[in-house]
Amino acid sequence: MAKSIAKIRVKLKGYDSVVVDKSAKSIIETAISTGAKVAGPIPLPTRKRKVAVNRSPFIYKSSIEHFEINTHKRIIDIIDPTPKTMDALQHLQMPAGVDIGIQ
Repeated sequence: MAKSIAKIRVKLKGYDSVVVDKSAKSIIETAISTGAKVAGPIPLPTRKRKVAVNRSPFIYKSSIEHFEINTHKRIIDIIDPTPKTMDALQHLQMPAGVDIGIQ
């Protein structure tokens, strides 16, 4: 039978692509320094939410303002993590505005 490989998948989400990329880089550096192999960061498609809002409810109701919110996502796979890797990832300081999911 094939040998099962332990793997941790880290998912990053954020509105600012620069901050998401910096946090991905810090996760990768931490994992490599503890002796784990890393695959990624893999950029996923950016989700673009567009919102149209009336500028005024009465006189200028035909005037509409448009806004767009971009959600950037990255996936990092950490292959063969050590207990030291898990401990380092849990104590890693992340910037505000980055959502992290670990599987």
